[in-house]
Amino acid sequence: MGSTTGFMEFKRQLPTDRHPLERIKDWKEFHLHLTEEQLKTQGSRCMDCGIPYCNSGVMLSGSTSGCPIHNLIPEWNDLVYRGLWKEALQRLLKTNNFPEFTGRICPAPCEGACTVGISDEPVAIKTIEQAIVDKGFEEGWIVPEAPKHRTGKKVAVIGSGPAGMAAAAQLNKAGHLVTVFERADRIGGLLTYGIPSMKLEKNVVERRVKLMEQEGITFVTNTEIGKNYESERLLKEFDAVVLCTGSTRPREVGIPGSDLKGIHFAMDYLTGTIKSQLDSNFADGNFIDTAGKDVIVVGGGDTGTDCVATALRQSCNSVTQFHTHPKGPDAREWNDNPWPEFPKVYQLDYAQEEAKALYGNDPRQFACLTKKFVGDENGNVKELHTIDMQWVRDENGSIVRQPIEGSERVWKADAVFVAIGFTGPEQGLLQQLGVETDKRSNVKAEYGKYATNVPGIFAAGDNRRGQSLVVWAINEGREAAREVDRYLMGTSNLP
Repeated sequence: MGSTTGFMEFKRQLPTDRHPLERIKDWKEFHLHLTEEQLKTQGSRCMDCGIPYCNSGVMLSGSTSGCPIHNLIPEWNDLVYRGLWKEALQRLLKTNNFPEFTGRICPAPCEGACTVGISDEPVAIKTIEQAIVDKGFEEGWIVPEAPKHRTGKKVAVIGSGPAGMAAAAQLNKAGHLVTVFERADRIGGLLTYGIPSMKLEKNVVERRVKLMEQEGITFVTNTEIGKNYESERLLKEFDAVVLCTGSTRPREVGIPGSDLKGIHFAMDYLTGTIKSQLDSNFADGNFIDTAGKDVIVVGGGDTGTDCVATALRQSCNSVTQFHTHPKGPDAREWNDNPWPEFPKVYQLDYAQEEAKALYGNDPRQFACLTKKFVGDENGNVKELHTIDMQWVRDENGSIVRQPIEGSERVWKADAVFVAIGFTGPEQGLLQQLGVETDKRSNVKAEYGKYATNVPGIFAAGDNRRGQSLVVWAINEGREAAREVDRYLMGTSNLP
């Protein structure tokens, strides 16, 4: 490393964000940027530790530790420190097809596994990653790179989310003719229609899609395989198929009153809002509007958080977010959550920062279970009833949750968004193709091999793995491309 003592000399520094009360007035990204000199200093904090857990990408205690796509983090940290930005970009792109996405929306499990984080704050890995790729585009270093030779083999990728885009990019590099089918009217999957613009502006996605088109990939929108494109045509017209359809069946809340008007799945809310913004800047009115309403979000994950931020930008009257898990500690509890596990601590995400700035409090209610919804005489939701929970050990030593008697509460609600996860991929296409599923209804295909029971059909991403992180989707898309290449050619040089 160019600096062997930077981690002792300098403190972690992140870019400042636009003030919450300012940024809720628009839909633009809210992160600002560090200077090159500041980024150089942050790069110097990397220790060049003997075993860089930051790029390990393993599951520990149910959470991801380290980078699933195995980014060469110490290498490009050092290159940034030495001012070698173009070389840093080359190292970054060796493992990551889309650092402009991960640098913006990844929860950064790499930082949770950073060795500096054992005794200090971790290296600002995610910040440096985004800076590298953004500079690459600004300087014109990222240009279309079409393959020099074509194999003549045709591959269909079903779904254009991060797994599908990664698979397509890698298969195209191998020289295959790749067609990506997307049922929506825009490419990107959840990158486009699931993640709000303030986290990932859509011109960033469109820029990458245009680049991939220039490299020879064909994108087909408004096409749902099995409906307006017969599934039987796939294996007749293509030599291989990669299923990257995601995990899109929302989990039902399953309590009394769930069918009341005003209760929506979170993704319906987010997708409609994003599409209306892209189509007409909301002029068409084709979205769920929470202006002046008391909003409840059931679910404490990223999707629920995005619902909170969206409601704030629509000028809701109030917003409350229910989380079944207890509030985390202020600092890592080393006995129960040791390094390099992802740190499970209390922190404010961007939407909670905004709600607190506007209303004075964190909008989340922790260890709180929704019991029922109550409606008015017209069938509209008007109340949500909850009970507080406590986590205790049962006679077997397992931690279970128990309701606390007398803790029932009633919450006023004009709009409710259910964001409690997904139950697997939609089954129609899988059944048409004869693809086997596992006990969780996900596509049955071994990790690392990705082949289904149907010869020539592979699966990658959330439809195989279950709902997960964008970096896992990219990991699986890349690896599935390698296996498809090996299936088609007998061998593969793809990583």
